[in-house]
Amino acid sequence: MENQKLPNATAVIVLGILSILTCCCYGLFGLALAIIGMYLTHNDLKIYNAAPERYINFQQLNTGKILCIIGIVLNAIMLLYFIWIIKMIGFEALQDPVLLQEKLKQLQNL
Repeated sequence: MENQKLPNATAVIVLGILSILTCCCYGLFGLALAIIGMYLTHNDLKIYNAAPERYINFQQLNTGKILCIIGIVLNAIMLLYFIWIIKMIGFEALQDPVLLQEKLKQLQNL
């Protein structure tokens, strides 16, 4: 039987790279991409474990999985950072530049 490629390996790599690149988008968009990538990885691992000798791009899938894990960590850190910023400064101050400057001066005097 001819060797085949795992169906989602390329998509997992693309999703992993995009999740890392979009980690500054408040952490939400990149986190969603990384979670989707991990789901596709899980599905492909089931296929691979059923018949490992049939597939040739397991290393590509493994690389994508690592990228998705890095994306999850970076996006989770960014999401927690933005939540912390909103907690410290307040959502209303982020919408008003004058109030934002006052809040930042208050934080600097602490």
